[in-house]
Amino acid sequence: MKQKLLFVIESLNCAGAEKSLTTLLNLIDYSKYEVDLQLFSITGEFLELVPKEVNILSQLEYFEFCRKSMSSCIKKIYSINTIKKVLSRICYSVKLRIKKGNNSDKAVMFWSACKGRFEKSSKQYDVAIAYAQGTPTFYVADKVNAKKKIAWVNTVYRPEGKTKKYNITKYKEFETINCVSDAVADLFRKDFPEFENQISVIYDIMDKDFILKMANMKSDVKKDMQKAKYELLTIGRLDPNKGYDLAIEAAKILKERQIDFCWYVLGKGEEYDKINEAIKYNNLEKNFILLGVRSNPYPYILQSDIYIQTSRFEGFGLAIAEARMLNIPVISTNFEAVYHQIVHEQNGLITDMDGKDIADAIIKLVNDHELYNKIVSNLEKEEKGNSSELNKFYALLGE
Repeated sequence: MKQKLLFVIESLNCAGAEKSLTTLLNLIDYSKYEVDLQLFSITGEFLELVPKEVNILSQLEYFEFCRKSMSSCIKKIYSINTIKKVLSRICYSVKLRIKKGNNSDKAVMFWSACKGRFEKSSKQYDVAIAYAQGTPTFYVADKVNAKKKIAWVNTVYRPEGKTKKYNITKYKEFETINCVSDAVADLFRKDFPEFENQISVIYDIMDKDFILKMANMKSDVKKDMQKAKYELLTIGRLDPNKGYDLAIEAAKILKERQIDFCWYVLGKGEEYDKINEAIKYNNLEKNFILLGVRSNPYPYILQSDIYIQTSRFEGFGLAIAEARMLNIPVISTNFEAVYHQIVHEQNGLITDMDGKDIADAIIKLVNDHELYNKIVSNLEKEEKGNSSELNKFYALLGE
């Protein structure tokens, strides 16, 4: 009999955790597993990449309710249940205005205000996996029936005060808390020492054949790129942690030094307007181009001369691993986890978190052909993929 698995994540928008889950879903042995996928919003660029064997569950009723305007909901109050839904939305809105807070705080505010409006899942699962922090974790903890529950921690998750205490009560419901890198595990262990014996580490799974297949699929890459002698690429959400201010500072220096380059960015997020204004202010419209999101980023990686990661922190650095998979030299800032992937001047370059240092590294790599070719040669010799991580995942399920 097949094991019944449930994965829970907010959506399949173009981001690291979503890409990681999509890859995993394409590698699972469906002769052994029956897989359900619960999305809080059935949206995202990666939806089209979900294999047909996966059963995408209907959107949860309360999230469907939350998509409607408050005025339309109030006009259609026909039952006690609807009144309770409206009140829970009002309660959450009031908490947001009074307490504000970061994303982890907001997740606790939402769930504490609205969890009563979610019914428990009727299906019994062998394993339920919350594939992101916050609301997916709380939902699996409180509303899913499963013999075993696993929480996935994809990035630094450092709640404080009451938010931390609330998270502790939910993580107690999980048999295993999996972190995607040793760096993430170390910080989680430091913040939540009570879960020391429940922590495991499984890196985001990389499959060479899957990535090569995707990299060579039809795309708009030739239309979007091929505009300069040197084509640079960064992939990531448009948020402060990704260091786009450093990237723009570096791009400004490259232009001043008359380097013929175009730096492309795949991603979307809250910082779009701010980044776009910085591009215009520095007269970089022809050099620093925000392409938005693409469901298949691999042709863009393959087309680039250098992949650049300007992050202030990464739990693992999935896009770096993907660039390495396609033998594209990487320049990355020196966040802690990068040292698990990059050896300076062997398979890439590591810089300080400084725009000038990033620019200097780019100039060094485009001018020093011997170094560039050495890095490409070393990348070609690297063992591709980490199928052993898939075996770790199966072991986590109890296979």
